[in-house]
Order: sequence, then C-alpha cells, then structure tokens
Amino acid sequence: MTNINNSALVSTSWLEENIKDPNLRILDGSWHLPPTGRSGLKEFNLQHIPGARYFDIDEISDKNSSLPHMLPSSEYFSCCVEELGISNSNQVIVYDFEGLFSAPRVWWMFRAFGHSNVSILSGGFNLWLKENRPISRELTKIKPGTFKAKLNKGTVASKLQLKENLKTKKCLVIDARSSNRFSGSEPEFRPGVKSGHIPGSKNLPFNEIINANTGSFADTQSLKNSFDAIGATKDKTIITSCGSGITACVLALGLHLIGRDNHSVYDGSWTEWGSSDDTTIEV
Repeated sequence: MTNINNSALVSTSWLEENIKDPNLRILDGSWHLPPTGRSGLKEFNLQHIPGARYFDIDEISDKNSSLPHMLPSSEYFSCCVEELGISNSNQVIVYDFEGLFSAPRVWWMFRAFGHSNVSILSGGFNLWLKENRPISRELTKIKPGTFKAKLNKGTVASKLQLKENLKTKKCLVIDARSSNRFSGSEPEFRPGVKSGHIPGSKNLPFNEIINANTGSFADTQSLKNSFDAIGATKDKTIITSCGSGITACVLALGLHLIGRDNHSVYDGSWTEWGSSDDTTIEV
C-alpha cells in the first residue's frame, strides 16, 4: 500500500541518480541527544553525502529562549537557509545519520515556514553508507540563496494551547518519548525537568513506527494501525510532543504520510512542560 503523501520521502537510489540536479539542495540535519556526547557537525565534517550542507538544529533556533532549539523567527530562518544556498525555488532533501531521528525536525521546520518542496532521505546516511554510495569530506562552495519564510502558526502548538486543551480536550496529545520516560519510571536527563507526562496524553514511542533494520517507516497499514491503536484516528486533531521537539516531528511526518495533516507540533515539548511551575503532570 502506497502512502498518500509518499513524496515526503525519497530513496537512496533516487538521490544518487539525481544528486547533480542543480535545483536540489541536500541537508545533513543530524542531531544527537546530549548524553551521547556526539556532534552532528563534527561527524558531517568527517564524511557526508556529496554536495550536502549541514543544517544545525541548535544554531537555527530562537536564541532568546532558554528552551533547546525552539523555532526561530521567520527572518532568522530565512537568513540561515539563504546562507546554506537555499532559495524558495529549490527542492530540499534532508537526511540524518540514524535514518529517521532529527531529519523530520528539519523537514517540519521548512514546512512550518511555508516551504513544502522538502523530503526526507529514507534510511538516512546509515543506509547510504551500508549501500556503499559515494561520500565526501569536501565542503561545498555555497552561493547564497534567496528565501522568504512565512510561519504557518497552525503547525505549532504552545504551552498555553496545551493548558487550554486540558479543559477543552479538543486535541489528542501524543508523546514520542520512550514508555519509561512517559510513565515517569525513568528520570529526565535535563536538569530541572520533572518526570511524567501531560495529563490525558497518549504514548507512541517514535521508534515503534520505524523499521529498525532499514531506518525507514513501517508500511502504510502498520502506520495507520499504530496511530489508531492510541486513538489518533483520522477524525482527530493531533498535537505531537516529545522531549524537546525533535522526535515529535517523526510522529508528525508519519501522520503526514498517511494523509492525516490535522496535526501540530508542541515546540517546547516535555522540556518546557516538565520544568514549568504552572503545569500539571501525570505519572
């Protein structure tokens, strides 16, 4: 069964065939959880897909926020992607090392700022390496692009909206964190962030909708079954959440693939909710 929005994904073979297309912009959006000690930028500088540029999720963010990698202003996003040589006319392909971890965050950011011509490399750099496809250490000479971003506010949910939703229950909140973090049995690694979850939210760990062997999404029917099983049916309005707004975008991409675009991402996610004095928590 083919996904409704299958153009959100491209295969490694397709990318290799089209890698020299002058309209294509390839971005390495690799990001790693702080406890791993890994640096996406350092790894990019060692090896990457030829022609790729590095999209730094932590740098292309709201520097005035104490929360990690919150969405920046439209102006700052425009400026950053122009420096990466991207124009509104370009087709953007994003990958990360794991396959489906941080690249969907970059995909979501572009779509939030009005750029729909963006896709994810299914299987990511890990699969690219396994298939012995070309790699490079060379940094691409970049000619600045011309990009105008306009934020679609409907793609982003705020803490205020989540608090209001506790009363109205209009939206179903689904949390992409591991079941142990969701239940509160495993402590949060960020200082000052309490354990537990948003009251009434449902848990769908992001890795449960990914094929561990290939780093790509489960088939369409399995995706539908996973979302349906927690009540995230096609008639529901969904808000996705996670630890800091990264893997919430994996769920958002999964919903998009099966045509369920009545969703938004809680940008502050659990880091904001679990560190606030004015929120209630379930464990």
